[in-house]
Order: sequence, then structure tokens, then C-alpha cells
Amino acid sequence: MRKRDQQRFKKILTDMREQLLRNAERALQGDVHLDPDDFPDELDTASSEANLAFTGRLRERERGLLTKIDAALQKIENGVYGQCEMCEEEIDIKRLEARPVAELCIDCKAEQEKLERGMGG
Repeated sequence: MRKRDQQRFKKILTDMREQLLRNAERALQGDVHLDPDDFPDELDTASSEANLAFTGRLRERERGLLTKIDAALQKIENGVYGQCEMCEEEIDIKRLEARPVAELCIDCKAEQEKLERGMGG
């Protein structure tokens, strides 16, 4: 991958990371203001608990994405960003533009998904 492309993806990934962290900070500030007295009846309490569970799942996904972003940034530093982790061929630039944290080329990703479906997972 050309140095110019690496720098472009580094900026994209860094911006993604910063946005995730800003969103997480806002969400944490919102959680601090939750007060049980704000939910006087059981329906409101149940709704609040469902929202908190959803927020927890969303945060777990965000943590996973943050881990992938950090790994991609490390690959840029190591000079291996854009290299498929399975076949070691270069990942198509269009795939990286669509998913900058992609670890596999499209062929290897399709093969991985096929294997996962075969195992029921």
C-alpha cells in the first residue's frame, strides 16, 4: 500500500476512534444523571432497564470496534495495514474504504463466513 493511502487511512481510523470516544463520554455523562426517582412507575423502570441493557450491548460493540481500530492503527505503524491476515495478499482498497478495520480480503472473509455457517456459529 502506498504511503499516501496509509496516511489517509490513519486519519480515517483516528477520526473514527475519536468519535467513538466522544460518544462514549456523552453516554457516560448521561448515565450519571439517571435517578430511580425519575421513573415513578414499574413500566418506566422496565423501559429504563431495557434501555440500559441496550446501551450496554451497544457499548460492548463500540469496545470491540475500538479494539479493531487500535489494531489497524498498529498495523499502519508496522507497515502491514491492508494485508489480509489469512492469505497475506493485499486487501482491495475499496474494501478498506468501506470497512477500514477489515482484517481479511473479501475472498478470505467469505471463506471464514462459510466455515462459521457450517459450524452453526
